[in-house]
Amino acid sequence: MAVKTPLLDGISTPADLRRLDKKDLRQVADELRAEMIDAVSVTGGHLGAGLGVVELTVAIHYVFNTPDDRLIWDVGHQAYPHKIITGRRDRIRTIRQGGGLSGFTKRAESEYDPFGTAHSSTSISAGLGMAVGRDLSGGNNNVIAVIGDGAMSAGMAYEAMNNAGGMNSRLIVILNDNDMSIAPPVGAMAAYLARLFSGRAYQSLREAGKNLAQKLPKALEIGALRAEEFARGMVTGGTLFEELGFYYVGPIDGHNIDHLLPVLSNVRDTETGPVIIHARTQKGKGYAPAEASADKYHGVSKFNVITGEQAKATSNAPSYTKVFAQGLIQEARQDDRIVAITAAMPSGTGVDLFGKEFPERTFDVGIAEQHGVTFAAGLATEGMKPFAAIYSTFLQRAYDQVVHDVAIQNLPVRFAMDRAGLVGADGPTHAGSFDLAYLGCLPNFVVMAAGDEAELMHMVRTAAAYDDGPIAFRYPRGEGIGVDMPERGELLEIGRGRIVKEGTKVALLSLGGRLQHALKAAEELESRGLSTTVADARFAKPVDTDLVLRLAREHEVMITVEEAAIGGFGSHVLYTLSQHGLLDHGVAVRTMVMRDIFIDQDKPEAMYEEAGLDSAAIVRRVFEVLERSGARTGLRASDA
Repeated sequence: MAVKTPLLDGISTPADLRRLDKKDLRQVADELRAEMIDAVSVTGGHLGAGLGVVELTVAIHYVFNTPDDRLIWDVGHQAYPHKIITGRRDRIRTIRQGGGLSGFTKRAESEYDPFGTAHSSTSISAGLGMAVGRDLSGGNNNVIAVIGDGAMSAGMAYEAMNNAGGMNSRLIVILNDNDMSIAPPVGAMAAYLARLFSGRAYQSLREAGKNLAQKLPKALEIGALRAEEFARGMVTGGTLFEELGFYYVGPIDGHNIDHLLPVLSNVRDTETGPVIIHARTQKGKGYAPAEASADKYHGVSKFNVITGEQAKATSNAPSYTKVFAQGLIQEARQDDRIVAITAAMPSGTGVDLFGKEFPERTFDVGIAEQHGVTFAAGLATEGMKPFAAIYSTFLQRAYDQVVHDVAIQNLPVRFAMDRAGLVGADGPTHAGSFDLAYLGCLPNFVVMAAGDEAELMHMVRTAAAYDDGPIAFRYPRGEGIGVDMPERGELLEIGRGRIVKEGTKVALLSLGGRLQHALKAAEELESRGLSTTVADARFAKPVDTDLVLRLAREHEVMITVEEAAIGGFGSHVLYTLSQHGLLDHGVAVRTMVMRDIFIDQDKPEAMYEEAGLDSAAIVRRVFEVLERSGARTGLRASDA
């Protein structure tokens, strides 16, 4: 048997792909899938979603004239094959690494990425904007948005479809259905019907039928239109989308290139308004370990291609996520009013562990953070104790609900904000940078931040016991530091911090996950002859006024440290000091926050170094302040 000549090696851009014969595309897809598996085995990252859209990626780029035709991948988890065939194959083994490719689509990275997508359910809105912009400027290119069934659980997708249907602008949406089983298994008949319904002949016939119906008496016209709609709905299952104003095509087999090409070509060549193509795919397709895995290898660490075995973390400390879950389970055993809510991230937030013990008290609302927050507010009105476990970066999507439905009504919703601070390989789109600022400004809110995993246990219990209004606590991604863990968390006094290390000259007031770096910095400062106090604020709001005033009055230099953007804890400390007249004289105060930039993906330690929030940066800041304040230390900032 003759060995096939590799085809992927000859594809630098989609234009190269389009020069191939259709019969070669199956081989291209096979090589593309193998290349992706090999690359992700080296880097780790999102695997299952990309494997599920290999054939779809090949077909789209073959049929459409990208990048002139705009292609938007919702979320971007599934964009790895797209990156390989759009000129980035030589860098694919840098994905999610420092200085390498983003794990999501990114406008600054390639002209083939017309829109940055890393949060879910934005593609249809962005695509509609592009389509209208095209129409207003007299263009004629296509706009294609690929959105997964999970992303379709978000209200924003339906808001966009409703708007698109009303505007009747030419927009193509491909529903990548790999989980929800919206339609029964797809076979040759369904593929035939999809080709038929997407073709000009059927569309012309359908329009003729509508025109004829309009000439009938009103009662007969309505009946004829309903009969046509009912018949289509019975055959295709697309009635919902048609009600939103979309022309529905499908379902089709998203792994069968021979089925995909004619449908995509038909839709490309018609002048109809918004169209949705329903493609059924299998997440993890073509890689047996992924197909057999419960999560289809959605996100993986480095792994052995042959066995699928993933590299294991070496830390013995528990993850913050697991500590939260264990703490919540303990509290729920004591109080049957405690319920847990997640927005499509049960394993990412630890709510899956809670759900195993309390399935009837666990609610996954899908990718619907807005609904999730107001749902929690409703639960709170009935005396329940809802814990909304949502990544800090995703809680941003529900800010109006946090303000209007929770804070204004002073409802005791508990917000568990995972992934606070910088998060490594996921980069700026997933960093928990802004919650201290956007929650700290809200009346009625209590905001806590855990300095270690034991503190997180205390905060879970404190939140469970707090009924006077909304309360939130934030904690980092990854493993804890290995402190001794209590059997159960302690109740913290609201608005009270703690002294971790006593000193006399320099005060480091840390909030959250930078506590260990503050302690390390204190050791370095002590070795340089600077007696240093380290305090753990615990509460960003209310600020521990007594602690802040004491540190300011008893030290020459006071530095606040937080892994968050400007406008958070440090700003509240400065406000407190100004209200008590301590900024006018005496202590030299500085705040340390994230730099006012978005920091690209890298190893977390490298990101914190760039952010200026590691122990070395804290030491440098102390020396800078001492030098500028004229303190007689005999040290210069350059000595740090």
